[in-house]
Amino acid sequence: MLNVFTSPGSRDCGGISRREAISIGSLGLAGGSLGLADLLRAQAAAPTAFRDKSIVLLFLTGGPSQVETFDPKMTAPAEIRSVTGELATSLPGVTFGTTFPRLARLANRMAIVRSFTHGNSNHTGGAQDVMRGGAGNQIGMGSIVTRLRGTNHPHTGMPTQVYLSHQEPDPQFNKERLRLLEAATAGELGAAFAPFDPLGDGPVNQNLTLNLPRRRLVDRRSLRQSLDRLVRQADTSGMMDGLDRFEQQAFDLLLGRGRRAFDLTDEDPALVRRYDTGRFNTALRVKTRHSTLGRQLLLARRLCEAGCGFITVHNPGWDMHGGTTQFNMPFGMERLGRPVDQAVSVFLEDLHQRGLSDKVLLIITGEFGRTPKVKPDGGRDHWPRLSTLAFSGGGLPMGQVIGRSSRDVGEPASRPVTPEDLFATILATLFDLGTLRLLPEVPRDVARLIERSRPIPELIG
Repeated sequence: MLNVFTSPGSRDCGGISRREAISIGSLGLAGGSLGLADLLRAQAAAPTAFRDKSIVLLFLTGGPSQVETFDPKMTAPAEIRSVTGELATSLPGVTFGTTFPRLARLANRMAIVRSFTHGNSNHTGGAQDVMRGGAGNQIGMGSIVTRLRGTNHPHTGMPTQVYLSHQEPDPQFNKERLRLLEAATAGELGAAFAPFDPLGDGPVNQNLTLNLPRRRLVDRRSLRQSLDRLVRQADTSGMMDGLDRFEQQAFDLLLGRGRRAFDLTDEDPALVRRYDTGRFNTALRVKTRHSTLGRQLLLARRLCEAGCGFITVHNPGWDMHGGTTQFNMPFGMERLGRPVDQAVSVFLEDLHQRGLSDKVLLIITGEFGRTPKVKPDGGRDHWPRLSTLAFSGGGLPMGQVIGRSSRDVGEPASRPVTPEDLFATILATLFDLGTLRLLPEVPRDVARLIERSRPIPELIG
C-alpha cells in the first residue's frame, strides 16, 4: 500500500473526507477507495469556468513607496519627490525610480496603477485588506481561487495555490513572512484550500508525507532514495504502461512531476544565473541575507508551467522608516529595488520567450504605500491612501498608466482603484465570470463576492 496521511476530520461540501480524496489504494493506484487518480479524473470531467491562466503575486512586505517605485513625481518639492530620481521608460512621458532601469525598458509590457488606495495603515490589517480583496473579507484571494478551481490542476495534479518565501534569519523579516502567510488564510473555507507553503509544516505538507516503514524515514536522504527507487521499479516493471492518464497523473504528482517542478537543477544553468540575485545583500539587522528573489520567481515560472493557479512570492524589508532600526529610502531602494528590477525583468523576458506572457499575470504590490514627505533621516512612514500596484501579462492590455496621483503623491487624483477592484480583476482574468455565476456548487458567500466584483475597466472592460 502507498497511502498519504491526511486529517480524518475535514470534509468538503460533498461529504468526501480529505483522507478519502487523497488515499491512493494499491501500488497500481487503482484500489477500492476513492483515489487521487479518481479525484483528478472527476475534476477534469466537471464543467469549469476556469481559464488556463496563472497569477503570480509579488508582495513587497513592509509597504513599498509608491514614489520611489513607479510614480517619482519629480515636479513636486524636494521633500516629496523621489529621493532616487527618475528614469525615462519605454512609454513616452512615463518615468520610474532609478533603481528600476531594466523594468523601465519593459514598461510597454506593464500596466502601472497610480491610484491604488485603501484605509488601513497597520501592517497586519493592510496586508489582510490587500490579500483578501478588501470589503471585510476574511479569506485570502488565492484560497477563494482554490475553492473555485479546485485544490489541484485537473490535468497535472499540481496544487492550485503556492506560497513562496525563504527562511529568514532576521526576526523582522520572518515576522513579515508569517504575517503575509496568515493574510492568505483559507478561513472558514478550511485548511484544504490554504496555500501550499514548501517551508511549512502545515496540512498540505503533512498530506504529502508518504507512509513508509519507520526505519526508512531516518532522514530526508533516505526518503528521497526510496522515492527514486520506487520510480525506477515502476519504469522497469512496465507497470506505468497499464495506467490511464489520470493514474499516471497521480503517480507523477507524488513521485515525479510534482517533485521536479520544485527542483531548479532541471533548468539551464545560464538561465539560473540570469535570474540569480544572490549578489545583493538585503539584510536589515543580521550580517548577511543574500536576495533569493530571482530563484523564487524562476520557481514561480516553473510552477505556472506545471499548472499552479495562484502563486504568492514574498519579498520582505520594505518598511523604510529610516532611523537606526529600518532602511531609509535611498539605502533601502539600493538593497531591495535592484534585485526586484533584475528578477522581475528576467521573469518577464523568460515568459515572453516561452510564449507564456498571456497565460501568466504578474502583480506587484504591498500592504500600503509611504508618506508623501520624506523625513529628515531619509525614511517615509506608513501611508495606505496611495500604494504601489503594477501588472504585467495575463492577456490584459499593457503599456498604460491607470489613474493619477495628487500633486503630493498622497492620494488618488482620479477614480480610486481599491483592493476589491484588484480582486475582481484577478477573478475576471482566471475565470469566465458569466459561467462561474451559474455554477451551483459555488459557496453562497463566494458567489456574493463574484456578483459585486468590478474589475479595473482599463484592464478588463
